[in-house]
Amino acid sequence: MENEITVVDAKDHSRYEARDADGTLMGFVDYKLYPGVITFVHAETLPEFRGRGVAGTIATKSLDDARALGLRVKPACPYYQSFLEEHTEYADLAKGPAE
Repeated sequence: MENEITVVDAKDHSRYEARDADGTLMGFVDYKLYPGVITFVHAETLPEFRGRGVAGTIATKSLDDARALGLRVKPACPYYQSFLEEHTEYADLAKGPAE
């Protein structure tokens, strides 16, 4: 399937990676894990894959995982800040800047 996107937590690299059906890297988000908190630092979709929903797929998977693990989320990356504002179903995960 041409539009297949698989997202995995590449823990050895502290990032979530999106790959297509052939295993080609489409995009990623780097994170830092602290006790009880995950900070999403930098999200990037490779130029040839932009406009295909890669970043949103990565964000959804990573935020669902954070919820399942009971982690609070600190969106240091502008993409994640915008994503959380637009997707209020994840508002409960957001960790405020003063925390």
